[in-house]
Amino acid sequence: MRTPIIAANWKMHKTVAEAKDFCRAFLASYEPDGGEVVLCPPFTALGAVAELLQGTEVKLGAQDLFWEEKGAYTGEIAPGMLVDVGCHYVIIGHSERRGYFGETDADVNRKVRAALAHDLKPIICLGESLEQREAGQTEKVVTAQVRSAYEGIDASLAAGTVIAYEPIWAIGTGRNATPEEANRVIGLIRQTIADIYDEETAGQIRIQYGGSVNKENIAQFMEQPEIDGALVGGASLDPAGFAVIARGGRS
Repeated sequence: MRTPIIAANWKMHKTVAEAKDFCRAFLASYEPDGGEVVLCPPFTALGAVAELLQGTEVKLGAQDLFWEEKGAYTGEIAPGMLVDVGCHYVIIGHSERRGYFGETDADVNRKVRAALAHDLKPIICLGESLEQREAGQTEKVVTAQVRSAYEGIDASLAAGTVIAYEPIWAIGTGRNATPEEANRVIGLIRQTIADIYDEETAGQIRIQYGGSVNKENIAQFMEQPEIDGALVGGASLDPAGFAVIARGGRS
């Protein structure tokens, strides 16, 4: 039985003070129910959020990393730095990183390797554009992204990763894939993992859905057998609303 995982991607939102206010409000209203919850604030708020999450079941995650240990890489963050501040998870390959900053599938693979080498659990994002979907290329695009992300990674390490299927056309648009369609594509992703490794490994990897998830629709997605959670963007910025999402929509 896979443990559900709900992750909040705050993107470029919240000052340190705002992040602290969120954590206090969220922790006051959230009651753990056996699932896993991850908060991914901007780099500047990681330390402050880490302090407030100490002694709770909520995990800390980062929104990105670089694949080198250290060096002359102005503006980048090394995996060890994230571990040092208390991160357990890191988002890798988000479509905004791919689209705005030119990250490639090869870059994603390097980042996944770097995260695993430092015992960080990567949340590997993938998904197709609207143009690709309308051209009937969803399966081709998604399976290629999966195969590239896991290239050269041992099954024992792969089993602890998380995948977030986020169709690009649904991110921040108010549009979302139907629960049934998201489940279908996530089933395809899981089958691709089985083809790369084996059925056991495919059964261990948790796969989230992301793309305009909110407190009104989260329960519909969580009812699907292949969907193990959600990577939540804009709807994760409100502590009360995210507390509902973190419970899978249960009040």
